[in-house]
Amino acid sequence: MTGVTVRVPGSAANLGSGFDFLGMAVERWLQVSARCVDDRSAPAVALERRGTLSNLGVPPDHDMIYRGFAGACRAAGRDVPGRLAFAAESDIPVSRGLGSSSAAVVAGAVAANKLLDLGLVREALLALCAEIEGHPDNVAPAVYGGACMVLRQPAGGFLTVPIEINPALAFVFAIPNLRVETKRARAALPASVPHATAVQAAARGAALIHGLVTADPDALSLGLDDLLHVPYRRSLVTGYDAVTAAARAAGAYGATLSGSGPTLVGVTTPARASAVGQAMIRAWADIEIDAETFVES
Repeated sequence: MTGVTVRVPGSAANLGSGFDFLGMAVERWLQVSARCVDDRSAPAVALERRGTLSNLGVPPDHDMIYRGFAGACRAAGRDVPGRLAFAAESDIPVSRGLGSSSAAVVAGAVAANKLLDLGLVREALLALCAEIEGHPDNVAPAVYGGACMVLRQPAGGFLTVPIEINPALAFVFAIPNLRVETKRARAALPASVPHATAVQAAARGAALIHGLVTADPDALSLGLDDLLHVPYRRSLVTGYDAVTAAARAAGAYGATLSGSGPTLVGVTTPARASAVGQAMIRAWADIEIDAETFVES
């Protein structure tokens, strides 16, 4: 095979009380073409970027796409080809909490798997991509699609469980013209939380899963009110309190961070989705921050 093209979705992880274990794929996409190059004068790794990736200055051999490709080769016990050319086009916002890094590493790994016929199954792709990217709750939806609960197993590897989202629900994503670096968001988290808080967090995680499957309003309201990361990260997103309050006032069951932000997601009904999105945009506009929205249902 001389070349392949793969398409991978973005994702929203840390969904509500699903911190570090629950994520869902979103209709924002990264498309990557990969081919081996015979020309000895060509660079070892060439990468053409378009769309939201256009302004990235990361060297090609440090890009997540190449790291995923090389990681798949290593996992299969194969050498990385001497010269590779990639072309990537994305509409996933970068550093906005919508899984741009996860999509990149998965795209690279899947491209290698297909181009070189490595024979890696999805479980292996999840494991190697999670090791590289560090966030299995973002990687799992990019590998499997849909919404996924993913847990590390004591013996190694991951247990991945698909979550069937009730069709009566819509997810309104509001993306402000802000950035929250993942390293800064991670640094905001405490090293530990009180036992009572952990108990409530586990209960709210279970309530969230129930709410997503059944569309139960009370379960969603509780489950979207996270205790483990949002209280420590909300200050990193200018206008967080005003925007989430506006979403609830417009008919959302709740609103929270997508990933580590700054994108926020409100959960509502399809009939109320437009109103919720407009309310979130207006709340940011009131403090002179531009934002855009899209809806998943």
